[in-house]
Amino acid sequence: MKTSDFYFDLPPELIAQTPLERRDASRLLTLDRATGETRHMRFYDLPSLLRPGDCLVLNDSRVLPARLIGKRAGGGACEVLLLIDRGEKVWECLVRPGKKLRTGAKITFGDSELSAQVVGEVEGGNRLVRFDYEGIFLETLERLGKMPLPPYIKAELEDGERYQTVYSKVVGSAAAPTAGLHFTPELLEKLQAMGVKLCYVTLHVGLGTFRPVKAEHLDEHEMHSEYCVIPQQTADMVNETKRQGGRVICVGTTSCRTIESWAAQDGTLSASAGWTNIFIYPGYRFKALDGLITNFHLPESTLIMLVSALAGRERVLAAYEEAVRERYRFFSFGDAMFIS
Repeated sequence: MKTSDFYFDLPPELIAQTPLERRDASRLLTLDRATGETRHMRFYDLPSLLRPGDCLVLNDSRVLPARLIGKRAGGGACEVLLLIDRGEKVWECLVRPGKKLRTGAKITFGDSELSAQVVGEVEGGNRLVRFDYEGIFLETLERLGKMPLPPYIKAELEDGERYQTVYSKVVGSAAAPTAGLHFTPELLEKLQAMGVKLCYVTLHVGLGTFRPVKAEHLDEHEMHSEYCVIPQQTADMVNETKRQGGRVICVGTTSCRTIESWAAQDGTLSASAGWTNIFIYPGYRFKALDGLITNFHLPESTLIMLVSALAGRERVLAAYEEAVRERYRFFSFGDAMFIS
């Protein structure tokens, strides 16, 4: 298949720039992958689409306030975006301006309470940056760092918690697992009260999520790697759901990629941890997942390819065209889709 097979025309004004005041008031388009039938609902209607015994798999990763604005030792502003913790106070980072931040360059942030030096360069143009600070690095980031919003969001975010899920816990993502942004504590409680089980995985979302597919053919694309964890309690709950005939429904493509990376051929899970670069596109046979709650994704992205693997390219593109006609909000702060 070609990357161009996953193109659709999206009016720029449909790209949501800010979150809705109420998380679960977003629109919800349902797609029956067997028939292609669609319905238009609200996210707070989700309980009517689930059954007692179903299991929701949620990604509890929390976004790191990883965007740091600093000053170069030679003068001039710069930006450092933390990507991967390499240990010993060294992070792999995306830096701007790259030409001014070569190995040896020194940077200060805030009132010099945080300083750093570029200590190396890696393939692809990223830098290895060693930070110097007192105390706990995360607390320093909470004071000095900004939320690393996706490049298609131009508006400033007034409340950083709106780019976190209400169940986020494990800090480490460079971007939010956005399908989970629609949930409120009250909605989660309502689902549990009706017999829907909740379990959690952790996948730290990397900026590769937003990297365009440049290969003409899908089998030529090299997927980025992300770290993920499946706890024993989650493995047990998914396996129990399968045994009892319930549905395993992933909240977001990150939860999907996590369980599909480690699931056995019969769909069962074991406690697991490690890096995954699984690339799911049409032709893939799902092992553990039965349904997916997700947002609307970028044209020609790996995410719309994953959704198409589940529901079929033609049905997904038809649903997207319907969403465009109905003026749904797209991408991170946009509306949601439930594929069953």
